[in-house]
Amino acid sequence: MNLLETTLYDLSHLFLAPVLLLILLSLGYAFVVLGAFLMEAWQRSRGRHRSVLAGWQARSGAGSDDMELWIMKRLEWLRIVSRTAPMLGLVATMIPMGPALLALTRGDAATVGENLVVAFSAVILALVAASLCFLVLTVRRRWLLQELRDIERKRPHSSADHRTALQEAA
Repeated sequence: MNLLETTLYDLSHLFLAPVLLLILLSLGYAFVVLGAFLMEAWQRSRGRHRSVLAGWQARSGAGSDDMELWIMKRLEWLRIVSRTAPMLGLVATMIPMGPALLALTRGDAATVGENLVVAFSAVILALVAASLCFLVLTVRRRWLLQELRDIERKRPHSSADHRTALQEAA
């Protein structure tokens, strides 16, 4: 290989350890979030769930726009992990493929196998993390939007809205 190709190869290989670490962190995060989600689902099924959004809104007096922003912030990491984990899995698959292909040309089956184990294990774990986060994101978004709708329906109308309603009634 020429100098440019060797540099690219060496540089890309530097990313394997950080990418694998990010995949493990994503997987850990996914399981923590899944546990919290299952607990919330259990509380909801028993009628014991207390809306965090309603509590925050009551303390802050926030309007609809502020509550929507709060929901987006609350769901942000779920969205990031569900979108980036598959990409990390792809990167973690491709990096070991270079050494595996080189080993294949030398007839070194053991090195091919070692690299493929890393490649496929990483992508599997990344996809599991992404799938769990996407599941929680999807259901939790619906729950929070339902809570937002319920809060908006219970909210007293402003005096201008009240006057307009009285005028329409008259």
